[in-house]
Amino acid sequence: MSVSMFLTIFISSVFINNVILSRFLGLCSFIAISKQTKPAFAMSMAVLFVITMSSLITWLVYTFLLAPLGMAYLRTISFILIIAAFVQLVEIVLRKTTPHLYKLFGIYLPLITCNCAVLGVAVLNSEMFFKNNHPLAGSLAYSLFQGICAGIGYTLAMLLMSAIRERLDLSTVPKALKDFPLGFIIAAIMSMAFMGFNGFRF
Repeated sequence: MSVSMFLTIFISSVFINNVILSRFLGLCSFIAISKQTKPAFAMSMAVLFVITMSSLITWLVYTFLLAPLGMAYLRTISFILIIAAFVQLVEIVLRKTTPHLYKLFGIYLPLITCNCAVLGVAVLNSEMFFKNNHPLAGSLAYSLFQGICAGIGYTLAMLLMSAIRERLDLSTVPKALKDFPLGFIIAAIMSMAFMGFNGFRF
């Protein structure tokens, strides 16, 4: 393990290959929940938790179960089951602790189960930090850290989007562009801005 590798993962996951603005994963919750900062932040924390824990558990399952038994072809369905289990856990906790937040999320909280950002990070970990179905040195730490950084990148995009949309609520916007159309336009501009990080070299 090296500090430079952790730095590379952080910069890549948060800025260069942001799961939303560069990889275009998880756009459903990004557009729907980012109208206000509070629910956007809460959703980001839920996704961060699921991505991080999924990165850990999927690494363990892939390393000690799928790869040794020659069942790497079951990777995708196994990862989906793990993600679904953690989403159910988050949903139960929110329902018991903050019912108003649970109602605010509505259908989008269960949709984390099929949020391709979560699955995408788990699959990316298995491709980046494994060689011939064998984990590379430090792959567990790298996978876990990449999950955390992907969650941070998701949070950054959500908070930026929610801040912009809250300001736009105070502005006069043409009726045809209100809500989702304007949301997609903002997302496109933000994505182009994040493309500038592709030229970053270290």
